[in-house]
Amino acid sequence: MTDTSTQKGREKKENGPRKHLSDFVAIDFEAANAAYTSACSMGIVIVHNDEITDRIYTLLRPTPNFYHWYNSKVHGLKRKDTDNAPTFGMVWPQIATLVKGLPFVAHGKLFDQRVLRALHQLYRIPYPEYTFYCTHHGSEKALPDLENHKLDTVAAHFGFTLDKHHNALADAEACAVIAMNIF
Repeated sequence: MTDTSTQKGREKKENGPRKHLSDFVAIDFEAANAAYTSACSMGIVIVHNDEITDRIYTLLRPTPNFYHWYNSKVHGLKRKDTDNAPTFGMVWPQIATLVKGLPFVAHGKLFDQRVLRALHQLYRIPYPEYTFYCTHHGSEKALPDLENHKLDTVAAHFGFTLDKHHNALADAEACAVIAMNIF
């Protein structure tokens, strides 16, 4: 029998790194529909020595290739935008070399972590058990008095204006700025 209070305490403790993160990858996906494999755009921001060194944005052809009206309303992408886009399987091999050995951060990490794992599985790419930290949970701990811990609110607290919320690259950059300040 598992002691859930101990397990919850361990999960809480693991939300943040044990030491300052000076090298990491911020990642964000936008999805076409409810399937984790339906990523239609991906934003990646790579940080080395507390400086953003790379920004990568790509549209992706989602699987399954259909858009739920609400998802399109949120991020503005439609099937016509991604019908000729590369698949995750086509773009990840080049990105994998850039992010090898680095921990990942995401705002609401469970979604992005599940998408990344599902896409690796779909395209039969070995998944190296990337370490993930959550800037949402980290901001709750570091900034308990903030009015809320939404991505745009926390980013603004650190001087980053998120003008293109739900653009995967803009969201990844906001996440990177947050992580540089809280981790």
